[in-house]
Amino acid sequence: MRRTAIITVAGESTRFRKSVGRDVLKCLYTERTEKETLLFRLVALCAGFDRIIIVGGYRFHDLRSFVSCSLKDFAGKITLIENAHFSDFGSGYSLYEGLREAARSPADEIVFSEGDLFVDAETFGKIVRSDKNIVTANSEPIEAKKSVAFYISETGAINYIYDTNHCTLRIDGPFLAIHNSGQVWKFRDTERLFSITDSLTEEERTGTNLVIVQKYFETLNPKEYDIMRFKKWINCNTIEDYRKALEE
Repeated sequence: MRRTAIITVAGESTRFRKSVGRDVLKCLYTERTEKETLLFRLVALCAGFDRIIIVGGYRFHDLRSFVSCSLKDFAGKITLIENAHFSDFGSGYSLYEGLREAARSPADEIVFSEGDLFVDAETFGKIVRSDKNIVTANSEPIEAKKSVAFYISETGAINYIYDTNHCTLRIDGPFLAIHNSGQVWKFRDTERLFSITDSLTEEERTGTNLVIVQKYFETLNPKEYDIMRFKKWINCNTIEDYRKALEE
């Protein structure tokens, strides 16, 4: 079983930098040791994977230096990709670039995680060991100003809802359940995933990463995926979030 992880850390993280008071790449921020950075922790969770693809953009030189010096124990697994359009394209382009690289050496399954998350190792391990496609959730309240949510339709299909302006969320029609997304996904049918990637329009490639996720999961029946809820999940939008993650 060959596994590939894709971690995207290209964004400018305006809210986080503002809370810190200086320019910093959020995934590399630490107040003590490098092992307490969000990126080191995510990479360590993927230590058993065959490949770890990291897609950066903002302050890419800092990321490259960190990978060379602080992640040298994982050097044989890591492929670092630069997203030159981090400031003018959406988050989907980072995932697109990561998948294009993954297709060069196809794996049996791919786990994709956004790079600003603090998640518990126990749940992450269950995701890795599962023999199904995985959609993750968290237990935080669903708020339009910060949440990516998904609901289950009457047919069991997964549908993501979000608002890039952080104003309102809308569901048009009946649904069976609604969850706050954990922003980690596992794809078991990599051929289908690569086919979706290859068929994207320019608008889809440069939009949100949920375009690819939605296209993959929307046609699956409930027997083909599991929903896993993280026991601990913090999206580190500010320095206060980061400190809370380390305290708990």
